Amino acid sequence: MTTVAFIGLGNMGAPMAANLLKNGFGVRVFDLVPATVSTLAAQGAEPCSSAIVAAQDAAIVISMLPEGRHAKALYLGDEKGAGLITQIHRDSLLIDCSTIDADSARAIAAAADARGMAFVDAPVSGGTAGAIAATLTFICGGSESAVARAKPVLQAMGRNIFHAGPAGSGQIAKICNNMLLGVLMAGTCEALSLGIDNGLDPAVLSDIIKASSGGNWTLEKYNPCPGVMAGVPASNDYKGGFMVDLMVKDLGLATQAALSTRSAMPMGALARNLFVHHAKQGHGHEDFSSLFCQYRPKSN
Repeated sequence: MTTVAFIGLGNMGAPMAANLLKNGFGVRVFDLVPATVSTLAAQGAEPCSSAIVAAQDAAIVISMLPEGRHAKALYLGDEKGAGLITQIHRDSLLIDCSTIDADSARAIAAAADARGMAFVDAPVSGGTAGAIAATLTFICGGSESAVARAKPVLQAMGRNIFHAGPAGSGQIAKICNNMLLGVLMAGTCEALSLGIDNGLDPAVLSDIIKASSGGNWTLEKYNPCPGVMAGVPASNDYKGGFMVDLMVKDLGLATQAALSTRSAMPMGALARNLFVHHAKQGHGHEDFSSLFCQYRPKSN
């Protein structure tokens, strides 16, 4: 049985770790929130008191963390302690599924390579629903051999695995995707609100646009208008899903990437401003589809 250490059991990490258990992997888990560790332990995972304890003797280490600074602290260490790269066996495969800046991913990859270890940056797309259903898309950066080693464990958690290029490439591809997602969600909210203002049923309008040239993923899988689509955050008071604060983070990463290469990003910059404004109004912990409330506030 292949042993996997899973570090970070948030909305995405917990169901991903659960799918590894369902697929016969031995899973050792650590998170700063004890309750999430207990939940996975009840499903058969081995609870651990620290990330290093979890990673000791594990063939594969997977992390799912909020930001680049957390990933760098885990793998490279900080003032609180040494990083995993210097503390675990060199044969371990390191896979970071966090969405972070490409430079942080490259720094971790360089440190791992210097010690003869394989590292893959493998941010995911598909949201919490994809994490639960094991239909995620993994966007990988790293060497051909490292990505090939990672595929069997990634296939237990997802449906599509892409190799974008060398270290950091997975992160660049992911932030391009999420920048477009933010733009599409903003445009979808605006279009649906315009239709409602002019007397259209949002469900009927959604069906029309889905079958027309304006069709997009947010309409097909993640409609932001309450009551139009079952099983999405908009029909659950915008609870769960992908938080506004995380979309703000990802659009910030896209902005950083654009600045570093002098790339034009007018639509992405506008989307970032919309989501930042939305977060500052107290919606940061709601799903990002709650941007619809900027056009049509919730009725209390």
